[in-house]
Amino acid sequence: MKHWFADGAFRSILRNAAYLGSGSAAGALLGLVALACAGKGMSPEMFGVLVVIQAYTKAVSDFIKFQTWQLVVQFGTPALAQNNTRRFSDVVGFSFGLDIMGGSIAVLGGMLLLPFLSHALGLDTKIFWLAILYCTLIPSMTSSTPTGVLRAFNRFDLIAVQQAIRPFLRAAGSLASYYFDLGFPGFIVTWYISNLAGGTLFWWFTARELRSRDIHNALKPHLFKAERRLEGAWNFVWTTNIAHTIWAARNSCTTVLVGVFLGPAAAGLFKIAMTFFDATGTPAKMLEKSFYPEIMRMDPRTTKPWLLGLRSSLLAGGVGIAVALLILFVGKPLIGLVFGHQYLEAYDLIQIMLGAIIVSMMGFPQESLLFMAGKQRDFLIAQAIASVSYIVLLVSMSYTFGVQGAALAYLLGQCLDVLLSLLPTIGAYRNRALLRINVHGENN
Repeated sequence: MKHWFADGAFRSILRNAAYLGSGSAAGALLGLVALACAGKGMSPEMFGVLVVIQAYTKAVSDFIKFQTWQLVVQFGTPALAQNNTRRFSDVVGFSFGLDIMGGSIAVLGGMLLLPFLSHALGLDTKIFWLAILYCTLIPSMTSSTPTGVLRAFNRFDLIAVQQAIRPFLRAAGSLASYYFDLGFPGFIVTWYISNLAGGTLFWWFTARELRSRDIHNALKPHLFKAERRLEGAWNFVWTTNIAHTIWAARNSCTTVLVGVFLGPAAAGLFKIAMTFFDATGTPAKMLEKSFYPEIMRMDPRTTKPWLLGLRSSLLAGGVGIAVALLILFVGKPLIGLVFGHQYLEAYDLIQIMLGAIIVSMMGFPQESLLFMAGKQRDFLIAQAIASVSYIVLLVSMSYTFGVQGAALAYLLGQCLDVLLSLLPTIGAYRNRALLRINVHGENN
């Protein structure tokens, strides 16, 4: 371990992960405050409806949005390393254009689809129109250019601030809604405002950083003019977009599907369990966000990025085991204290899902390593197989075993996802000498 920390790249990953972790830890605690207020301020059924609306808008944005942050890191980070600001501006402008296109399609699609799902989601007429209003947040959810730019600039401290501001505003609004007994309308409006403010702050940080580095006109959207100078950009965009759409079907839609098959109350329980799962998986997410830009500065033909991935995986796995043991001891009393005894059934779901925490944390480097090696299509195939299998498991096991079946399906789905992504990662490592990297940082 002492030798690991002598590696400057490994230290950089941990430092940036610590920045992000501080913001996410604060965000996770504030998110629990917001959920606790909502759970105690409404009936379990209305709490479930609020959760389903939030999950619906996120699912729609995840289905449609382009992974523009990955585009910026993949093509922009090498350009910055070579001081090629014109190319970096082309990448950001192309990314911004994709965000606008994806956001426009997503918000229209979400609004048009909602009337057909409103009955299944348990929305009456009044709540339906509030859900339509909430759909206008979708464009801010589909935009990931800002996080890509800030990662490329190594400004993880600003990302950490943004990650804390949004949940802080949501928690403050939820406390006010609970204290003044504003009910469902109060919670959905305050959640809306917090998301909108958080998204706006991200863009402000990005514009300020670009100006400070004398990179002008980067936030001028264009799709085809810049793309002609970015060889392989469309191929990368579509491959990562399809892969993320498949991921959305497996993750973001889970709560919606549980709500459709088992009702809003079950969706609320599952959301509480997923909140704990997301919070405990924060270290791996932070490592991933700092890991990807770091390895894009390396040569994939050497062993260095692969060894860095192995070390990061083992470190994340150790943290995952420690977190899982902690949740076993404090999970049940914490749920009772924060949410109330009517939600204690969520602890049974958490116990089932604990294994998924360790598995997913250990597997976090695989996606970044495959993208670095230019093997995004292999990752897409692995995601497709794992996701289709997971949806089949989720539907069948939810129908047979109820909400506990959904939790078991989630565990099996995470294991299958990591295993299927591991196979092409090992193959890419064994054939790393055949990889080619050109001056623009495009791997083949």
